[in-house]
Parts: sequence; structure tokens; C-alpha cells
Amino acid sequence: MLRPALPAALALAGVLLAGCASPLDDLDAGVPRQDVTSAVARDPAAAALLPTAVAQAGVLTVGASVGGQPAAFKLSDGVTVVGEDIDMTEAVARTLGLRVQRTEGTFDGIVPGLTSGKFDVATGNFAVTEARKKAVSFVTYINDGQGFAVRADDPQPPIHDLADLCGKAVSVLAGSTFEASLAKTQPRCPSAGRPPIDVRSYPDGATAQLALAQRRADVTMSTINGLRYLVSQQPRLRFVNEYRRLDVGFALAKDSPLVPAVHAAVERLMADGTYARILAKWGTPTSALRTSQVDPPETA
Repeated sequence: MLRPALPAALALAGVLLAGCASPLDDLDAGVPRQDVTSAVARDPAAAALLPTAVAQAGVLTVGASVGGQPAAFKLSDGVTVVGEDIDMTEAVARTLGLRVQRTEGTFDGIVPGLTSGKFDVATGNFAVTEARKKAVSFVTYINDGQGFAVRADDPQPPIHDLADLCGKAVSVLAGSTFEASLAKTQPRCPSAGRPPIDVRSYPDGATAQLALAQRRADVTMSTINGLRYLVSQQPRLRFVNEYRRLDVGFALAKDSPLVPAVHAAVERLMADGTYARILAKWGTPTSALRTSQVDPPETA
């Protein structure tokens, strides 16, 4: 079962931290609403690269991890899904002359659904890693990465070495690069005579961030863009620092015949200005890529 989307989680965090009501409608009021996709037109050259079956069906099936701002999250009605990934997916589909059919799932369940053929494409701020490239193919569209946030009253200095987290409770998204990075660091803690990192994994980013607000975690490790957006909406939390930059992309089944079409669509959106408008809407222009790549090397 999916946990609450981030607006609801933050509303609860506001109550817990401030001791007073925090109406959900107030959170919705800060969400960007400009339309950046309806004017996107079908590009014949990109659409010509579609596999025949997909072109005839006219549908792009998408497995989406929903629960992290600004990538993909629900408004307070619990139904409407918005975010950068949502706009980017819609723009790619329109460029290919397709309509989006989205299925929501937990982050760690999306890739298995993708590799089993349940979805054509997966979104959820999937960072390109060598381990993931063994199972899926990537078409990149943004540069994001790993960062840290704490409560605003915590004097935590910048974290430049994950071993600095030994003995701390750290909330993360299950199945993420954050979880993997912390697991890799664990052996260093006893070697330094320190307690292990208390890694607390959650099925969505909203719940991981709520754990920090509720003081069930000392630090949350998540996406750079997600944490910057979070603290802009929730002043009782503080962004600590970036740790590592990673390219992020649409994930597709390994060597999927859809890869060339999706890649061409992203490149078209970069060329016609739609890409820049989407990033500007969600406050992430500094994460723009100059070009989209297929299965690039993992960022060192």
C-alpha cells in the first residue's frame, strides 16, 4: 500500500513541529500550476522511431513512483498527480503522438514491473548507475543526485564523508542509491570504533522526510532537487549540502526498442524550449542537461 503523498506528509509534519494546524490547501497554494505541455506537438521524425505495436496502440504505459516533490506528488485531494516527471512524461508522449497511461507504485517495485513488461517506461528520479544498467536502459533528462537535510534547529555541519553518519538515524527511500550508498559505508563504522548507521528505509520519499520531521530520524538523505524544494516549502527543515551529483533518466527495459524514440523525443523537447520551461516551472534549471544520453557512464 502506498504511503501518503508529500503534501499530506508535510502538513502532518507542520502540525507536529509547530503544534498548530497546517491546512492542506495552504500547501497546494505553493504548487506551480502553469501549463507547459499542452502546446507540445507530435514530431514526425521522433514518432517514426516508435515500435509498430506502440504506435498502433497510441499509448505509452508508465510506471511512476509518486511521493516526492518536485518530481511527482499528489495534491491534497489525494488524486491529482503533478510534478516535473509528470510534465516531462506528458511532453515526451505528446512529441511521440501518444497518450500516457500511468500506474503508480512504490519506488522499489517499479523496476521489477518494468523488466517484467508491465510498463514501457518508468519514472521516479531513477539515477543512472552501473548496477541498474545491467537490468534496464536509461534515457537521461536531468542531473540531480544525493544530498542531506536535517531539522532547522540541528547544527549539523556539511557531510562530506558518509562515515560522518555513523551512529545517526538516517531516513531514506527503499531501493534507492541512498540506501545502497549507506550500506556500502556500514563496514567503516565499526572499523572506526563507532556505532553503525541506523538506516531507516521507507517506501516513498514523503514518509522518509516525515520521519525526520517527527524526530524518528536525525538526517534524511534524498535527491538534491527534492530536498531543496522541501525546505523551500517547510522552513522547519534545513538543507545541509549536496553530496554527489548523478544523471537521472527514464528507465526502460534493457535494450527496449522504445529507447530511440524516447531519446529523440527528449532531444526534441530540449531543442524547442519545452524542456527549459518544464525545469523553470519546478525550480530546477541548474540541473539541466545539455543533451540527453542513452546509458551514459555512472557519474564518478
